[in-house]
Amino acid sequence: MSDPIRISEIFGPTIQGEGPLIGRPTVFVRTAGCDYRCAWCDTLYAVLPEHHREWASMSPQDVMARVNELAGGQPILVTVSGGNPALQPIGALIELGRKHGHSFALETQGSVAKPWFAELDWLMLSPKPPSSGMTTDWDMVDACVAAAGKRARCALKIVVFDDVDYAYARDAAARLPALPVYLQVGNPAPLSPASTNNDADRDDLMDRFRWLIDKVTADRWFTATVLPQLHVLTWGNKRGV
Repeated sequence: MSDPIRISEIFGPTIQGEGPLIGRPTVFVRTAGCDYRCAWCDTLYAVLPEHHREWASMSPQDVMARVNELAGGQPILVTVSGGNPALQPIGALIELGRKHGHSFALETQGSVAKPWFAELDWLMLSPKPPSSGMTTDWDMVDACVAAAGKRARCALKIVVFDDVDYAYARDAAARLPALPVYLQVGNPAPLSPASTNNDADRDDLMDRFRWLIDKVTADRWFTATVLPQLHVLTWGNKRGV
């Protein structure tokens, strides 16, 4: 019997709104629980223990049945996110998903390395910049890259709110020169757990996007990819899209 996975939500198909797979149709499997408490976290409902009554303990078979239902039985990219999904036993889910032709991407801050990272197609490492209030253990990030092995394609995805975050991103890229770098504009007004207002300030987000583009081009940092949160521009801070 495989260990159960703590799940916050499963939804889709939608598109990936961030990182190297932006725009790609996907089903999201959002696990519950996290070892971080980022100041601007936009998924607190999947992080804070007071939301545990909203979470479900699901077997890999039940998770896969829901993925297959949402995908209409067709192979699809499965994006495993959180919280921090590296805290959950995802290996059996990946193995099961392969039998249905699915590919897998995992999004994590790089604070926990697991052997099953080597079974992924994509490992998106998103170490958290100073604006998050968290501290990065770079040795552990290196361990995550090592755990991914040769199969999983690794990439850095770093949220940038300000000049300090931008300097952090430059340092991260220098530390891990073999990884492609995706810079994501920070969203200063994420959905709070109790909020019923899902609106996003798109004008502000686009101003931030243009600011980040100007920073990158002025520095001649031509290997970085600068992205908005595409799903936020499309749907605001609404859950489950």
